[in-house]
Amino acid sequence: MIVGLIGKIIKKEPTLLNINVNGIIYQVFVSINCSSKIINDEVQLEITQIIREDSQTLYGFLDPNEKKLFDTVIKINGVGPKVALAICSTFTPSSFSQIVNDNDVSMLKRVPGIGPKGASRLLVELSGFIVDSNESNEENSSLSASFESALALESLGFKKDVVSKVLKTCVSTNTSDLVKEALKKLQK
Repeated sequence: MIVGLIGKIIKKEPTLLNINVNGIIYQVFVSINCSSKIINDEVQLEITQIIREDSQTLYGFLDPNEKKLFDTVIKINGVGPKVALAICSTFTPSSFSQIVNDNDVSMLKRVPGIGPKGASRLLVELSGFIVDSNESNEENSSLSASFESALALESLGFKKDVVSKVLKTCVSTNTSDLVKEALKKLQK
């Protein structure tokens, strides 16, 4: 499995690079955002390799968050690498995370290859998508506790929009306390 490449770019198109790595030339697909950040001939990319019955393709990323976004999105049924790359080309990982958190279907429909139904399904499947950033671990752990609590409450049969409203009013910071506090409010 190829997980990274360091080499010299010998051909560059908006979404495609040919990279010479010690005499072997690899064809790597990249997002437009990634391509625009490459200014030198020498490049180091993180790689997602997709092996199918009829092809082996490489997708390259300068930003680990963009790779996380791509890897997360292609796991969703009906979303292939081309649509995932279109998402990475249209949005930065942080703006995509904001779109998911805001449940913004109209913004997601801007991506080529995603219609209204696909956008709605993507938002449901990706609820809680969070990019890694330089925020404090305390803030990330409270976000993850909130996400885990939402999943727990939804699995108990509560509606997603009701759960998110109630969780915004809770003050607890760990998952179990957050679930208990939210349950008390939901039972009123």
